[in-house]
Formats: sequence, C-alpha cells, structure tokens
Amino acid sequence: MIEQVWAELGGDPAAPSRLTTTGPDRTLGSRFPVTAFGTAAIGAALLAASDRPVAIDTRQAAVVLRSERHLRKVGVTPGSLFDPLSAFHRTADGWIRLHANYPWHAEAARRVLGLTADAGLDEVRAAIGTWEKVPLETALHEAGGVAAATRTEAEWAESDAGAAAGALPLVERRVVGEAAPRPSGRLRVLDLTRVIAGPVATRTLAAHGADVLRIDPPHRPEIEVQAWETLPGKRSAVAELPLEDLVAGADVLVTGYRPGSLDRFGLTPEDLAERHPGLVVLTLSAWGHTGPWARRRGFDSLVQSACGIALVEGDPGALPAQVLDHATGYLGAAGALLAVAAQRRSGGTHHVRLALAGTAAHLQRLPRTDPDAVDVDPAPWLESLGPFTIASPPGTVDGRRLHWPSEPDYGGATPTWLP
Repeated sequence: MIEQVWAELGGDPAAPSRLTTTGPDRTLGSRFPVTAFGTAAIGAALLAASDRPVAIDTRQAAVVLRSERHLRKVGVTPGSLFDPLSAFHRTADGWIRLHANYPWHAEAARRVLGLTADAGLDEVRAAIGTWEKVPLETALHEAGGVAAATRTEAEWAESDAGAAAGALPLVERRVVGEAAPRPSGRLRVLDLTRVIAGPVATRTLAAHGADVLRIDPPHRPEIEVQAWETLPGKRSAVAELPLEDLVAGADVLVTGYRPGSLDRFGLTPEDLAERHPGLVVLTLSAWGHTGPWARRRGFDSLVQSACGIALVEGDPGALPAQVLDHATGYLGAAGALLAVAAQRRSGGTHHVRLALAGTAAHLQRLPRTDPDAVDVDPAPWLESLGPFTIASPPGTVDGRRLHWPSEPDYGGATPTWLP
C-alpha cells in the first residue's frame, strides 16, 4: 500500500524500497484496512523526512494511531477527550453524531435544542429524538454547532457534499507563485492547528527536527488534555492573529481551519505567495475546499458518520482509531516535507492541501478486510516526558528509534523564532 500512497504524494518512485514494515497484518480491527493504510501514511512521513533506511512496525502504528488513549500524567489517565454529548444520538428518523468537546460547540447544541446551558445528557437525547437528522444537522451548523447525520455510503455518494468529497485527491500539491529556492537549514514551522490532523502533522515535523511554534488564540483556549497530547516536541504560545512577523520567518505554515476562515488575515495561499514567496503552505480541513460543505466545521468522528463508515463499522459504530485524523496528519507532514525539498531544489511557493473527507473516500475505495486483529501491548512504544507518558514518534531512521525533543508546555513559549 505504501507504493500507492507514495504515488499520491508525488514522491520518487524508488523511495519506498527504503521502507521496511514489520509486525502483524492487522493490529487495528476494522472492516476497512486501517492497519495497512495508517502504517503506509506513517511510512510516507518517514520516507519524506529522511533519505536513509526507515522502518515502521504495525504494532507501533496501532499505538500511535490512537495515541490519545495512552496519555498519562504522573501515571494517571486524564480521562476521555470526548464530552458525554459527543456521541451518536437517536433522531426521529435515524442517528446523528454530535461533537461538543469545546464548550462553545456544546452551548450551540443546547441553544438549537431549546435547552438551558446546564441541561444534561438525558435532556439532550430527549430533545434530539424529536428532530429529523438532516434538519437538525443543518440547524446546528447554522448556529455554530458541529454535527453530522449518519448516512449510508450510498446516501453520501448520492449527495452533493459526498460527490465533492469523492472527487478529492488524497493529497494535492500545487505551486501558487514564483520564488527563488530557499537555503537549506532547520525548518521553522508555524502551527495554526488543533484537533487532531494538524497537530499530528506538526508534531511529526518536530520529531524530525523542525522548530515548530504553535499559536492558539486567547479567546479559544485549547482543552488541557488535548494540549498535552498534541504538543510534545513543539513550542506553544497564546497570541492574536495576524502574525505577520512570524509568517515572514517561517518556512512552513500549517493551518487547520475551515477553508476561507483565515482569508481576512491575508492567509490564503495566493496572498501568502505574494508577501512571502518561497513559503510552503499546508492546509487541512474536514470536508475539503469544494462542494456545499466546504465551510462547515467538522471532525474525524463526524466525517465517519456522514460518509457511511459508521454504518459499515456498526449500527452505528466507529473505526478503532481516529485514523482519518491521524493518517491525514502523517500524509500532511509527508506532503509538506516533499514540498520543502522541491522548493529548495527549484523554487516556487508551494501549497499542499488535504481533507478528512478525501482521506475517508480513499479508505472506502480500498478492499474491505476481516475485522479480527491481534492485541498490542503499548508499553514498548511509550516514553516518559517530565510528568507525562506519551506514545513515542513512530518508526526508526537508520535503525534508531525516534523520541520527542521536549515535553508539552501549553502557552509557555514567547511567540518568536529561535535564533
């Protein structure tokens, strides 16, 4: 599968010969080939990060593709990242998946349902049960909430949003402006992402030596547990946009916001190409940049619900890992690194674009598998970082395992580049 994924990235066809994959065929039980696909995405990032022999074990892949499950602080699990409202709920005509981990999304959901701010899970479920799923999905979106009706694969494919998602490439790389080649050196990566694909991409770049500076806006603080899990190896600061001086000093800018939401800050790839020629821009979204859902909020669990994966995996159910997020993150890191290499060879301002819905479409086109899988002991694939126990970066380079260069520290950095 690595050859297919690598070809989608536009990499050197000879490079996959440097990758060794070991371990059982299935370490994540699913009717979709999530072990093979997730392992290939990780392998692609390893190939793009080094010109040396690299390797990945499918047992480590199973751990890192659900790394959030293995986080510990002073030996204690911090609990689930998911709010109790973030679940499948029965509607009058089926199911809807709600996402309410952030308080402003939970507030929007209760407001649409006509509930008070302190309404509990039972009240939310009862209110949802009076709605049909698609009208509720639309109402929540229009109110700033986040949800996706649960559809079959055929229903999704027949919809305008599903048709747009199905036409998305797994990875898109394009040149959006002329620029001279930039000199080689340690990469500076400006990280404007959260949940989970973007942070996976940028922490992968950090594991391979980049100076990654993540910025969070003061009015939208990150969930503490999520920050711990997504920040190893990075520096983190809280600051307002725009950040022109930081963009000017960056080699790579990574954004994980809805298409169009950062346009007012002059952060479109085309605008950036004019002001900062030679920059590599990596954009990640839920639904892609085309079609009627392009500007909708979305998360991995919601894409699974909308595109039919949930009804293949259960009644409804979910993939054994948030593999749309994680695989998109590793593919995004690989695409960014390949774009940097191309920029340093021949110049240009490069844009790399991925979407969870495009990743889902690719996964759904692959042959289905037996859902049985071997159990994996996570212990060999974890490491200690200060008070935290966190999944190690995946893979080996020249036979040496990767490790995080620093522990997570949310908001503790000054928003400047290292000298």
